[in-house]
Amino acid sequence: MYDLGIIGAGSAGYVAAERAGLAGLGVVLFDKGKLGGVCLNEGCIPTKALLYAAKLYDHAREGAPYGIQTREVTFDFVKMMARKNKVVKKLVAGVAAKMKKAGVEMVQSEARISVRKSDHLVISAGDQSYLCRNILLATGAQAVLPPIKGLDRENILTSTEILNITELPESLNIIGGGVIGLEFASLFNSLGTKVNVFEMMEEILPGTDPEFSGMLRKELSRKGVGFHTATRVTEVRNQDVIFKTKDGNEETVSADKLLVSVGRRPDLARLGLDESGVIYSQDGVRIDAFCRTNIPNIYAAGDITGFSQLAHTASREGTVAVNHILGKTDRIRYEAVPNVVYTNPEIAWVGLTEEEAKTKGIPVKILKLPMGFAGRFIVENEGKNGMAKMIIGEKYGEVLGVHLYGNPASELIHSAAIAIEMEMRVEELQQIIFPHPTVSEIIHEIAYEA
Repeated sequence: MYDLGIIGAGSAGYVAAERAGLAGLGVVLFDKGKLGGVCLNEGCIPTKALLYAAKLYDHAREGAPYGIQTREVTFDFVKMMARKNKVVKKLVAGVAAKMKKAGVEMVQSEARISVRKSDHLVISAGDQSYLCRNILLATGAQAVLPPIKGLDRENILTSTEILNITELPESLNIIGGGVIGLEFASLFNSLGTKVNVFEMMEEILPGTDPEFSGMLRKELSRKGVGFHTATRVTEVRNQDVIFKTKDGNEETVSADKLLVSVGRRPDLARLGLDESGVIYSQDGVRIDAFCRTNIPNIYAAGDITGFSQLAHTASREGTVAVNHILGKTDRIRYEAVPNVVYTNPEIAWVGLTEEEAKTKGIPVKILKLPMGFAGRFIVENEGKNGMAKMIIGEKYGEVLGVHLYGNPASELIHSAAIAIEMEMRVEELQQIIFPHPTVSEIIHEIAYEA
């Protein structure tokens, strides 16, 4: 009898397995694919390895203002991809070592809930059955293909396949102007590919503060990325995109490759959800603040919940589920989950946007400062623009949201997440000592604008 059976070895599953194992629970971890899931093998890590290489290339070409002269800067795409693979392999090995240290039993097989009884649950994998006191569902999500005429797996790339191409395309069409689409647009644009992005909404990065997404669109446009917003793609012919503009005109943009990145859907098939009685919809498995489903002792975490398809959210949900099993007081607070777009430049935010505060009827005070108010930003971002915005509750002065545009936003946003998680008032944030000179001081500076 295992204390915990986990189906899915991605960011939610393997983190939960490690936490549970180190806490002394008997854990069995199932996955039909690779240890580490999508994030480690086909998402977060490989894309960031390539994005960092592209950023280094950008820096090398833009060295003149810093007194760095280079006759010619080139890159080797094959070596970039090889390094990406090496990084992934190393980190997968690291996760395997963690599982061994935590005493986690790993089973490489598709698994499902087969029996639910009053005192235990049964997971079936292959021709074996595993008795478990608790189950955590963490099977992640799969890329969605929209119902567009001519669109099929034969003529397009998803975020999985594009990470394994062997030659740099001269041109690339991207359907979907969300986080994944924009990161690949930034990557390939830096490497010289002609990129066009097609987004059905009025602005890229739906759900992001429109002031910040607009700034990113303008910067990437300046670098050569073509944006077609408020458009409806009606047909795909090979890699050519046929679309209708906001005015109803039909246009066609040709390219060597086509990437489709319109979102991901929770992977719910063959899990035994109906037989076990777990409530779910096509949007995901329903959970509470402790990551419990409606069935006692069955939990869910990660993209399968459909709420926040981010690796760090998944890891936190997995941890919350394990803590609940251990009897600890813990819960997930989605308002404190940071979001990052790893383009060049980066966008990062946590908490409410201006628009969300207005929709919820929350009286707020909006503070804004250029990132240049932090001297380190000027030192490291010659000629670049940046912006910081803070949303503060008018009644109590609590920090409700922070938005950053400019490098390295991804490395700064956690301090704002801490402020929101701890329900800090802006006066309390002012009392925190930030090291000088750092770009993170912008959060301190903007707090003093209150």
